[in-house]
Amino acid sequence: MPVTNEPVTARSWLFAPGDSEKKMTKAMEGEADIVLIDLEDAVAPDNKASARPMVHDFIKAHPEQRHRLWVRINPFDGPYALADLAAIVPARPGGIMLPKVYGRAEVEKLDHCLSVLEVANGVEEGSTPVIVLITETAEAMFHTGDYKGAPRVVALTWGAEDLADSVGASSNKNDDGSYSFTYELARSLTVLGAAAAGVTAIETISADFRDLDALKARAERVRRDGFRGMMAIHPAQVPVINAAFTPTEEEIAEAQEIVDLFAANPGVGAIGWKGGMLDRPYLARAERLLRQAGTL
Repeated sequence: MPVTNEPVTARSWLFAPGDSEKKMTKAMEGEADIVLIDLEDAVAPDNKASARPMVHDFIKAHPEQRHRLWVRINPFDGPYALADLAAIVPARPGGIMLPKVYGRAEVEKLDHCLSVLEVANGVEEGSTPVIVLITETAEAMFHTGDYKGAPRVVALTWGAEDLADSVGASSNKNDDGSYSFTYELARSLTVLGAAAAGVTAIETISADFRDLDALKARAERVRRDGFRGMMAIHPAQVPVINAAFTPTEEEIAEAQEIVDLFAANPGVGAIGWKGGMLDRPYLARAERLLRQAGTL
């Protein structure tokens, strides 16, 4: 029977180019919850064929780290995706990132491909989870709510650069450096789509890896919005992301107080607390935070 994958709990997702063993090793030896070995944008077309066996051998050589070693394959609308999968699945990666989708159909195609390759290579069918980049094409923006029950999907994330190319935009930023409306819409649709699908929402990269203060502020903001992790392009970003998506002691204590208050008053719909009123959504948020912190 195919495996049912639970929503992933990783906070930091660090990209590493699949044609550089040095950079893959450095990423693996760092603090990232997941290392995203990249066969797509980080590898030039002329290097893709040589990168595939390199990535296969790297994952195979580190079985104790395999759960952390995910691979971003090339999209299905180009000539490389099937060759990527055929090379990578025998190494049993921790998961697959699927970029530039147009909708759920690509996810279902990926599921079929993975199932064939898993069975052929003695891997448990359905055991390879998937994160999907759901906003990189204009068409995909109209399907961000279609991933409920999609096979293997444990997380959704978004991207702004390829979306700008898809719509023919000259920029995706406002004058102050913030994302303009279309790209903030992509972010919102991603967190809504993930919630509808019951999977984890992961924030896109911050391209300026030197501005760690801005990264911290952004990571903390999107966590409040419902995201549970963030992509990174440089190892220096990882500790900042991990800290931002880890509940603080104060947050844990407050959440536990709310849970205990409702437990002491079973059956109530709303209850007084610190001069205000709490209703059931506050309890649900408190329980979710405690689960995230591993204390519930």
